[in-house]
Amino acid sequence: MSVGARRLTPLTGEPFMFDAGSFALELLVTGAPGRFSVYEVFDKVENLGPWIAESRMTIGIPLDPADVVATDEEMRALREFRNTLWRVAPALAAGDQPAPEDLVVINEAVGAPPRIAIDTKTGRTTWAPPVTGTQILAAAARDAVGIIGTDLRERVRQCQGSRCLLTFLDTSRPGNRRWCSMQRCGNRHKVGAYRERKG
Repeated sequence: MSVGARRLTPLTGEPFMFDAGSFALELLVTGAPGRFSVYEVFDKVENLGPWIAESRMTIGIPLDPADVVATDEEMRALREFRNTLWRVAPALAAGDQPAPEDLVVINEAVGAPPRIAIDTKTGRTTWAPPVTGTQILAAAARDAVGIIGTDLRERVRQCQGSRCLLTFLDTSRPGNRRWCSMQRCGNRHKVGAYRERKG
């Protein structure tokens, strides 16, 4: 399992590990407008801390979910930002320029990310509480800007599975990742190709 991989459980099917390669793109698995609202995570403030504590944002710096605080307005802003990314990420994956109004939403979210500090008891790096919804949004926006405004935009991919919409940053050295997960869509492709060969 790669660092940053998250266990996803679709409504139909077996759980699988998915690495979005980016904190901003990882937000896409928290839900979406329309038919994907059944996956909504950011509908309740109490869901935010546990989700963030397992996110790419905390790689190398553990976070106590109890240190995360957010208002209903901050949760609304996180959902709006995430829904914006649902338009931006597929555009990038297709090699297109995102809509200017979507880039405005991202730019406006850039702010001060969560602060880190030295834990006085352990001497280890930690997140300085409280970690707010606004700080989490700022961290995601900075991550998105670091992709959209650089050559990394060429590494944004949409899974090539026939019915999969998962989008990720291809962090593989050769830059040839095709699947959300080899456990899921990669395996389905291999099975389908085998059946075709056997005719």
